[in-house]
Amino acid sequence: MKTSAERLAVLGCAGLVAVTVAGCGSVTDAVKGDGGGKSITMGTRGLTSVLDPAGAYDSSSWLVLRNTHQSLLSFPAAASAPVPDAAKSCEFTSSDATQYHCVLRPDQKFSNGHPLTAADVVYSIERTKKIKDPNGPAGLLDTIKSVEAKGDNEVVFQLSTADATLPAKLATPAGAIVDHQVFPADKLLDNDKIVGSGPYKFDSIETMTPEGGGAKVLSKVVLTPNDKYAGDAKLQNNKFTVRYFDKPTDLKDALDKGAVDLVDNSLEPNTAAQLLADQQGGKSDLNVVEGESSDTNSIAFNTKDATTGNVAVRQAVAQLIDRKALARDVFARTVQPLYSMVPTGVTGHNTAFYDKYLDQDVNKAKAYLTAAKVPLPVKLTLTSGRSRTGNAEIDTLKKQLEAGGLFQVTGQVESDPAAYQKGWSEGKYQAYLVGWSADYPDPDNYIGPLVTGDSIFHTGWEDQRVSQKLLPEGLKQADRGAAVATYNQVQSVLVDNVPMIPLFQNKAFYVAKSYVTGVESTVDSTGVFRFWEIGRNNK
Repeated sequence: MKTSAERLAVLGCAGLVAVTVAGCGSVTDAVKGDGGGKSITMGTRGLTSVLDPAGAYDSSSWLVLRNTHQSLLSFPAAASAPVPDAAKSCEFTSSDATQYHCVLRPDQKFSNGHPLTAADVVYSIERTKKIKDPNGPAGLLDTIKSVEAKGDNEVVFQLSTADATLPAKLATPAGAIVDHQVFPADKLLDNDKIVGSGPYKFDSIETMTPEGGGAKVLSKVVLTPNDKYAGDAKLQNNKFTVRYFDKPTDLKDALDKGAVDLVDNSLEPNTAAQLLADQQGGKSDLNVVEGESSDTNSIAFNTKDATTGNVAVRQAVAQLIDRKALARDVFARTVQPLYSMVPTGVTGHNTAFYDKYLDQDVNKAKAYLTAAKVPLPVKLTLTSGRSRTGNAEIDTLKKQLEAGGLFQVTGQVESDPAAYQKGWSEGKYQAYLVGWSADYPDPDNYIGPLVTGDSIFHTGWEDQRVSQKLLPEGLKQADRGAAVATYNQVQSVLVDNVPMIPLFQNKAFYVAKSYVTGVESTVDSTGVFRFWEIGRNNK
């Protein structure tokens, strides 16, 4: 889903007046909870601009959508598999994972009072596939050949090929259910009309122009309880506001001044580390919650390039990377070294890259290059997008790769996210730093979109063993634990061919005022931040 070149994305609400006016809703009693009088404001640097589910495909828009829209299934806290949400039950009805059947809960409604039925589920899936917004999540639904409503409460999916990850895909906002009476079939809905059936509804939205110009993005979103919601979430607040900040210093300043009650994993690494140290030393009244994150960061290679197309060059780079130093010296231990395409905490994680390359070793790196008769030093350009560490990450990697004089590295930074993504998609870079926030916690989503012929990072690498045999085999196994052996085979191929090198896995550091409750219960590897879990102790 997300990359280090995150695009700017959208939002909305029924009858909503955009910009600074409080629009379509009013604060109501919290649904099924005790949130009366408990308003929460969270700050983030995750800029976005689109919230129609058919056009929203970045972590910042999904942050909100997971709280305003239901899908057939959802991921509960710390879960590796989804469970029914708007559905009462879902299951594969064919042994080869090509037919999927769901029964909806009865008597559900959207926030505008319209009934939510199987027809809305069908409409939502078909609409996203039809619109096929270039920045949207339609690709996640490619294996769906048809979807049919059986009465008001049953839905049957027919798949064009085996896809055991369909339940996980449907549990993301790509499977968000929209009101067929409100959302147009062939275009995205304006921001001031969006409705959902989740725990919250939109109350008001404000926008801003980011520093440096460009399209307007969200600056503030106010959510209030959806009194038509019929799901299981119990709200611990009666209003949840998300404020968006362009600069990390502004975000930290807002926290210090009490303009926000908590911040997500957006602070600069050294700031987060210092706040954690202050808390542990009894020097701060802030609560720093360190949790799991399944976001990964890697080096991707343009394998069509004359230099990085040589597997020996890529293997030598893998042999020279010192992940521990990167995590310690650049990220102040707010990340952890990663030796697998699949992160820790997700089924299918292993240590394939460590098993082959171990720690940094100049002699082994030289042996790869010498055996392939590669002239030394190898001239290599390493490119990065905007990083929360400034230039420290790329400068450190440059120093590591130049150890022993094997490489002569030119580091460059493209600070415009759109330009950076355009650069790698057009094959302009040799080696480039990328980040990946998986759509759902499954090994296939950390491998399939990244290393096949149509890789999202445009590496140009493909191996028929992976794309035509192993990955399709993995998708036939509805028991995802049983699929681990298949994905281990895939990683064995990747570790030898090195189209990408995993570097580190993020840790999640949420910082909250002392009176904020519930943060610990929603920071986990699912990537779902459940606004309804957050409350405040008014003592």
